[in-house]
Amino acid sequence: MKRVAAIDCGTNSIRLLVADADPETGELKDLDRRMQIVRLGQGVDRTGRLAPEALERTFAACREYAAVIKGLGAEQVRFVATSASRDAENREDFVRGVVGILGVEPEVITGDQEAEFSYNGATKELTGRTDLAQPFLVVDIGGGSTEFVLGDGSVRAARSVDVGCVRMTERHLVHEGEISDPPTAGQISAIKADVAAALDRAEETVPLREAATLVGLAGSVTTVAAIALGLESYDSEAIHHSRLSLAQVREITGRLLSSTHAERAAIPVMHPGRVDVIAAGALVLLSIMERTGAEEVVVSEHDILDGIAWSIAG
Repeated sequence: MKRVAAIDCGTNSIRLLVADADPETGELKDLDRRMQIVRLGQGVDRTGRLAPEALERTFAACREYAAVIKGLGAEQVRFVATSASRDAENREDFVRGVVGILGVEPEVITGDQEAEFSYNGATKELTGRTDLAQPFLVVDIGGGSTEFVLGDGSVRAARSVDVGCVRMTERHLVHEGEISDPPTAGQISAIKADVAAALDRAEETVPLREAATLVGLAGSVTTVAAIALGLESYDSEAIHHSRLSLAQVREITGRLLSSTHAERAAIPVMHPGRVDVIAAGALVLLSIMERTGAEEVVVSEHDILDGIAWSIAG
């Protein structure tokens, strides 16, 4: 066993996994898995820069994570940064801050690298299951980007496109500095058009319709799953490998798009940091299912974070 720490810093959240990994058996035993909504990508789509308050929220989470990593004695740490820090002009401020706190430099990876980590993390334990046909299409709906990876044991094709729950919310649902509550029909149509164009770009590289099993990752997907399951509190074990039908996703997306901030916040499993962006995230998922013809999505709690951990463990 090798004790490793993986950090995934995205547009909306920063997550930590400390785990014991055994490359020979393929077992990854969680010791600590946690997440904070820091909204690092706040305003990046509009300004091209990381906001000072977003950086400070992220650095505060890094200080907490550094204490956890030290306490558990991880042998090696890998910090991966994704969409927001790829796009920002002042990403060096982010890099210096992380190095000062954690002692490791964040790797601002490409979209294709992000996609490969997501695929490996999500499918390592699915391969060999007789009830799930391959190829798998792994879809990681993040805050700023969405990754598509098609594979059958190894990655066949991958593409990252700039649609995510935060980016779509900030681009289309904000009017005069306030998020529309609920969105207008015109705003919803604008998101659909943006996502459709992004799916066209993804299909230039990844044959989306060849997928036999759709696997959905990240907070928008797991939150929709938690709502579908009627959970009173977030239960990772219940959500992991649950299956959502197209009809369920369509119904929940419609409900979220027609609800107010207060109504979304009152959903028992809703993280406060997802209240304003979940409707856009659900609409991205629905659009993907409709485009690919998927009748269901298999929900995975294991994703890029697990892929990062495996990349350290070898």
